[in-house]
Amino acid sequence: MAAVQNPDTMSFWEHLDVLRGILFKIAVVTLIFACIAFVFKEPLFDIILAPKNDDFFIYQFLTSLSSLISPGNDGHFEVQLINTGLAKQFLIHMKAALYAGFLVAAPYTLYQLFRFVSPALYTNEKKYAVKVLGGGGIMFFLGVLLSYFVIFPLTFRFLGTYQVDESVVNMISLESYMDTLMMLCVMMGIVFEIPILCWLFAKFGFINADFMKKYRKHAVVILLIISAVITPTADIFTLTVVAFPMWLLYEISILIVQQTKAAKKAQEEAEAEAERREDEAYFERRKAEKAKEAENKSKAEEAKSDDTELTASDKEKAEEPKTNKYQPEDYNKTYNYYDTDNNIENEEKRATKLKAKAKQRENLQRHKKSHKKKR
Repeated sequence: MAAVQNPDTMSFWEHLDVLRGILFKIAVVTLIFACIAFVFKEPLFDIILAPKNDDFFIYQFLTSLSSLISPGNDGHFEVQLINTGLAKQFLIHMKAALYAGFLVAAPYTLYQLFRFVSPALYTNEKKYAVKVLGGGGIMFFLGVLLSYFVIFPLTFRFLGTYQVDESVVNMISLESYMDTLMMLCVMMGIVFEIPILCWLFAKFGFINADFMKKYRKHAVVILLIISAVITPTADIFTLTVVAFPMWLLYEISILIVQQTKAAKKAQEEAEAEAERREDEAYFERRKAEKAKEAENKSKAEEAKSDDTELTASDKEKAEEPKTNKYQPEDYNKTYNYYDTDNNIENEEKRATKLKAKAKQRENLQRHKKSHKKKR
């Protein structure tokens, strides 16, 4: 098992090797899902070809609405798809399976890319990166779903049933159908990233709501140009259907930027308030420490002065003659012999000498008696 390398000590080429390994894993997972989608051909193309049938969800909804206004309109239509090449259906099958594998493997792809860049990010940057990747993935899938359920069906029904004359029959190729569906789904997924980008730019302080409101007209023109570029057809209907959600996303982005600015201002105020409280607490601690130091200093000075007074009084007491407090003063003066330690020691010595002399006398008498008996 290979040891995990520290990203801080890796060289540029080692980082490239890690990136190559991540891209290889992403490609393998995408191909695995693509192969699974290729095997399940019928369920895959039931989903892809559902918008061409008049019983699709959005058609039924619009038919129910139109029946309230003009009863008798059943909303039935029929568009036949044709194949114009010998190998076209097989190639379209492979392309559809590859698109399905890419969409299903998108969460894994985002996860691997985040793992690659996360060691170079700080904690707050990781938090923003998680929000951007998570929110970006969700918004991308919302754009794909909106294109599949609303934009592409409306575009297909309008263009597929439009006739300049009843004698001209529409014969739409399967390749044209697939290209339009895939292009609109991918482009709308990318367009739905506008709120995420606006939130991120607002966090960094690049844009604000006033700027977006001031240049709203210019933004609408730019959105129409982008819609004309990303739509595979050149009709005004498809252009309007694509541009309208983009305009709504722009207005939503303005609200998001306003909320982000308000939240950022509130966060800055909270941080300033917390910093002010920390400063106040610091000064209070310093003030208490200084007061405690002054109190300890004053106590030390008082103790020092008390020691000085006590030493002087002890010296005075040592110079005074010792007296026995249990005897009268004149008795102590007259019989001072019994009150001093030296006199007590002398008395003990004298008693010891007397005992020694008495013992010598006894020994001498005992010796004399024994001498007389021997004679």
